[in-house]
Amino acid sequence: MEMHDLSAIVAKCTNRYVLATAIKVEGHAYRKQGVSMLLTEDGSMYGSISPGCLESDLQARVERILDTGQLEIVEYDMRPEDDLSWGETVGCGGMVIVLLEPVQGKLHAMLVAMNEYLHTGTPVEFTRIFQQGFSKMDYRLSLIRIEGDKVHIDESEQIALMEHIRMNESNHAKSQPISMLNEIEVVRNERKLESGSVEANPWDLPSQFTSTYYAKPRLIVIGAGNDVLPVVKLAQLGGFRIVVADWRESLCTAERFPDVALCLGFPREILSVLQFQRDDHILLMSHQFPREREVLELLVGVDYAYLGIMGSKTRTERLLNGLPPLSHVHSPVGLSIGAEGPDEIAISIAAELIASKRSVAASRRKAQKEVKHGTDGYSARSR
Repeated sequence: MEMHDLSAIVAKCTNRYVLATAIKVEGHAYRKQGVSMLLTEDGSMYGSISPGCLESDLQARVERILDTGQLEIVEYDMRPEDDLSWGETVGCGGMVIVLLEPVQGKLHAMLVAMNEYLHTGTPVEFTRIFQQGFSKMDYRLSLIRIEGDKVHIDESEQIALMEHIRMNESNHAKSQPISMLNEIEVVRNERKLESGSVEANPWDLPSQFTSTYYAKPRLIVIGAGNDVLPVVKLAQLGGFRIVVADWRESLCTAERFPDVALCLGFPREILSVLQFQRDDHILLMSHQFPREREVLELLVGVDYAYLGIMGSKTRTERLLNGLPPLSHVHSPVGLSIGAEGPDEIAISIAAELIASKRSVAASRRKAQKEVKHGTDGYSARSR
């Protein structure tokens, strides 16, 4: 799960959560620095930090963190080859420093606001700020504006955003009267020095951690036939926001596509409503030649990341005949894995979509010269 999913869970449910984040990783590890997961007092877990070797120990700390409202920083050093303390399932060989935060007060409000903005396609920058010798924590959330390959903090939106966060913080405090996070003491795995004093920051952590989260790329599927169903399921697992668009009312229904945005209309109506963006992925799977030709005509001059066309090369050549060259065309759609039948074809399509998504993300990171990142768009910068 990515932060998009975790923030959505926090926004929708009233459970008490602890957010666990890998804030420092050294050596080989299952996941990258910056990834997070949610833990609940009833034992439920959303997402992962390890292949399963750390989660039980993290879960054992949840009740205390929720009861005290205190943060914890925990070190898991799995580098020594002769260390069998983590059982047989480790196989990681790295060191992971995990920050555990009770999701309440300001952090809760930040995650709710983050969910709203990511859901509408707006990227955000989330900063954790350690204060007073790592004994207190504060947070900052900023909106990001992308112009070409440049990223800017959208200062014009900051006042409205902070007011929105304060309202969420106030509403949550009324339902759960807990002290604000930026006034909470931090409980650490403290290391004593030879002099007997306690080292406040034995892991050499920076005083600030900034995570940049981009909205999930949108996958727009033109067509709502039966062969679209497995594609949508796999694309959701692959980290896409899905829109299914069709002009056939009997096919484009919430019963057939639960938890998916639907757009009912003919091509010109669909494209005017959706307003394609540069990270959008488009699939033509309606099997309706005249309608798909109309879609392609409307896509001339439009900026998008991927255009997959279902059907043979001959059919695609006929569809594109006489049109100006279109970019990022994949036809026949899907990776060449010898797929047969709708399920295997859906797997090949989902794999190609994921490859495209990773390529777009890598290009963006290169353009922005980000040094460190996690699988969900995280970048760590110290100040």
